[in-house]
Amino acid sequence: MSKPINLRAARKARERAQKRAEGDANAAKFGRTKAQKESEARAEDKARATWEAHRREPE
Repeated sequence: MSKPINLRAARKARERAQKRAEGDANAAKFGRTKAQKESEARAEDKARATWEAHRREPE
């Protein structure tokens, strides 16, 4: 005879696995290290400064 299965526990385990997979996908898509964020911020500041340097003054 087979072992009985607790359906509530099986459902919760399945939902936990699904949320974990979704979280891993989001971490891969959006997750960045602090160094990467700082590097991107510096690049953005440099691009903004270059843009402002080439701006024409109103007459």
